[in-house]
Amino acid sequence: MPIEDLARSDVVTAPSETSVTELATTMDEQNVGSIVITEGETPVGIVTDRDLTVRVLAEQADRDETAANVMSDDLCTIDSENGFYQAAQLMSEHGIRRLPVCNENDELTGIITADDLTELLADEQQQLAEAIRAQRPPY
Repeated sequence: MPIEDLARSDVVTAPSETSVTELATTMDEQNVGSIVITEGETPVGIVTDRDLTVRVLAEQADRDETAANVMSDDLCTIDSENGFYQAAQLMSEHGIRRLPVCNENDELTGIITADDLTELLADEQQQLAEAIRAQRPPY
């Protein structure tokens, strides 16, 4: 199954000049742990709640800092046609929990998280368990 079928399409984004205070407020209002930083439709970085904690609060940085100053700009993305396995492999190899999904033009189309993959696996295991229970003889 292509990752585009599993990914969330309602990605919260912001331009690189967005202040860290605005990023934190948006995360709170949208109930998300990350914001993908974009130039037009192209993702160029990501700011996570951890980035704000470590790079702003812990370093007592100026609240006027922008996304460009605190974002992870070595962004790892996945092509929308790739599958579940490739997403899990990329997350594991790069030690990340959030993976922006892009189309063939490198435009942001969604995001998939480790939580999403875990939930999907749990659902699949539940369905398998139900199939096993249905075929098991009564005790």
